[in-house]
Amino acid sequence: MVREVVQGRHRRPAGLGAAGLLTGRRATSHRLALDLLSTFGAEPTGERAVIDGKYVTAAGVSSGIDMGLTPLGRIAGDEHARTVRLVTEYDPQPPYGNGSPEKAPAAMVEQWRAKSRFILT
Repeated sequence: MVREVVQGRHRRPAGLGAAGLLTGRRATSHRLALDLLSTFGAEPTGERAVIDGKYVTAAGVSSGIDMGLTPLGRIAGDEHARTVRLVTEYDPQPPYGNGSPEKAPAAMVEQWRAKSRFILT
C-alpha cells in the first residue's frame, strides 16, 4: 500500500501554510514560527507531531523522529512503530529541562524571541 504524505518540520510548516496547503488543518511548527500558521488559515497546536489528512507537521528539530514515528504507527501499526523506536534507541533524556518556553526562564525566552525573525509586530 502506497500513501502520499507531505511532511514539514521546524519552520517548514509555515512554508506549507504560505502555499495554502494547511488551510483549515491542524498543524505545528517551531515555537517561534507557530503563530505564523494561523495567518495562513491553519489551526496551530503545541504538539510535537500532528497528522491532518496527508500532511504531517512537527515542531523543532528534536521532533523529527516523532514526525517519522507518528505516521509509521498509523500506516504499519503501533507495534511496528514501537519496534523502530526500540531499534533506533529513541529514548530522549535531555540534559536540561528548559526545552520549551513554558519550562525555560522568562528572561531567556524573551531574549530568544527578540532575536527571532519570525516575530510579527
